[in-house]
Amino acid sequence: MAPAELDLVNSEAVDQATAALPAWLQDNLDLLIGVPLRILLIIVGALIVRALARRAISRLMERVLRPGDSRNGQRRPARGPAVLQRDPSRADERRQQRAKTLGSVLGSFASIVIVATALAMVLGEVGIALGPLLASAGVVGLAIGFGAQSLVADYLSGLLIMAEDQYGVGDVVDLGEAVGEVENVGLRLTQVRDINGGLWHIRNGEIQRVRNDSQGWARAVLDVSVAYESDLEKVYAVLEQTGRDMREDPEFGKLLLEDPSVWGVQSLDADGVVVRMAAKTVPLEQWGVTRELRRRVKAALDSSGIEIPFPQRTVWMRSGDGSAV
Repeated sequence: MAPAELDLVNSEAVDQATAALPAWLQDNLDLLIGVPLRILLIIVGALIVRALARRAISRLMERVLRPGDSRNGQRRPARGPAVLQRDPSRADERRQQRAKTLGSVLGSFASIVIVATALAMVLGEVGIALGPLLASAGVVGLAIGFGAQSLVADYLSGLLIMAEDQYGVGDVVDLGEAVGEVENVGLRLTQVRDINGGLWHIRNGEIQRVRNDSQGWARAVLDVSVAYESDLEKVYAVLEQTGRDMREDPEFGKLLLEDPSVWGVQSLDADGVVVRMAAKTVPLEQWGVTRELRRRVKAALDSSGIEIPFPQRTVWMRSGDGSAV
């Protein structure tokens, strides 16, 4: 049998089978078979797209948050607190937490968009008009958007803080009134424990600027006051030697990134000459280094016979007859 004759026979068979069906079934054949099949395809397609989107987002987060390798085989310095750079295990844990949080948020957002699109397509297949529904949803969404502007700003700011790694748990930051150690970073709130033990809850949208004392390096600054009669060259030599001795100390040498340096005369006060010295330290160790450096400088100045002045005032008192004594 020729192919054309075979197609004609098949077509006739289909027409005969269709004609054998009840009239109401013939009229609703597309509604009973075509529509459910298209809805099933929409659902399956949405699930596949959702799985691919979440996988792509997960890989993107891991790639973005992974320390990159620089060109010419040299490794770029990783962003974030240097204290984490010295402890790879903590750095990896922090990156994993950021990737997990950001991936979860972006994955949820992608899921909402995909599900909403699939739902609209399904409603279109069953014959529900989407125009009035979308108009109503738009009005409601606009009202909610105006009422939740601050909430949206908080979440967007939280996403940027995590993506840019502005600070993380364990960092010491200055967020304005709140100064202390970060205990939790969420999408809406940042929690900071201050030096007095108080726990601050700051909305991410209200954070205008951040000073992070845990990133890269820190500096210990010490102002030393000496008497006006002191030989400044001798003072400089004593301070420089004190800094070198501290750098050679096994306990504090690992906290110093370079030898403490004397910057020179900072000011001429009423009680003495203020000389400033500074030292670059690892993050979060500048305060301990400053205290130890102050102790060593006091001992070195005393042993060298250099006077550390103290405020002196002359008080005149008048006697009962008005004369000064």
